[in-house]
Amino acid sequence: MYTSNNIVDEIRESFRKGSALTKLIYINLGVFLAVKIIFVIYFLLTPDLPINKSDYFESIYLGYLMVPSDFILLLHRPWTLVTYMFLHFRFLHILFNILVLFWFGRIFLHYLNPKQLLTTYIIGGLAGAILYLVFYNVFPGLGDGQVLGASAAVMAIVISISFYIPNNEVYIPIVGNVRLKYIAIVYVVLDIIMIGSDDNAGGHIAHLGGAFYGYLFAMQLRQGKDIGKGFSRIFDSIAGLFSRKPKMKVSYKSNARGMNDLDYNKAKLESQKEIDKILDKIAQSGYDSLTKKEKETLFKMSNKS
Repeated sequence: MYTSNNIVDEIRESFRKGSALTKLIYINLGVFLAVKIIFVIYFLLTPDLPINKSDYFESIYLGYLMVPSDFILLLHRPWTLVTYMFLHFRFLHILFNILVLFWFGRIFLHYLNPKQLLTTYIIGGLAGAILYLVFYNVFPGLGDGQVLGASAAVMAIVISISFYIPNNEVYIPIVGNVRLKYIAIVYVVLDIIMIGSDDNAGGHIAHLGGAFYGYLFAMQLRQGKDIGKGFSRIFDSIAGLFSRKPKMKVSYKSNARGMNDLDYNKAKLESQKEIDKILDKIAQSGYDSLTKKEKETLFKMSNKS
């Protein structure tokens, strides 16, 4: 019999072994489902309101997770700079973001590595929030607002890979083969036009912030410079605080080469360092990220234990 525990374990294992792209998709979906479940409870327990319950819930309660346009309010809710980029309330909003993240994320990982995908997502989201704040505090015509959604972070991934390999083509039904750079340009132009044509001006401005970082990242990377590398080290340090580094015991049956104790201990220490380095790489990027030589080293050392 297939129980709920089996499903939960399967999802947990899929998340643990999944790529950075899989983890980002799972986190966005998980937050969306949690928010929707909380809203259902709120909807059932709250008496009728003079305004739509959905709008009220989104603006008031989700406001604690959305980036506000007011700098003073932001100082009291600094976490929103991160939480907003994983937060969705409307189904079509998350559906579109997840589909675009999946499509372009797979292309991204074909040419670049998981760490670069993660840093591009996070920094792109931060860039979107910053541009949103600047516009809303410079241009009076925008008024006040709040912004949520992964769109700016996803936009950073779309633009970065599109300008890193600008002439690569993808097939679009009815249209045919289209170069990535043209898809990226269309995305940007649409966001610029839509700023003044609907009630989501803040969202489109945030998209442009993500796009700006994505373009900057791609142009620098094509010159051999990864501008997100420093942030990647910060993420690794933070992740290290919450994870336990696996250890593999390496033992030696005998000193077959006749080394003295000093040389023997030195060789043993070097072997342990090599194993730790490989295990760290597995923890960060998965087993598939290992080179053939690293896999052979891991296999040999495992057989010695």
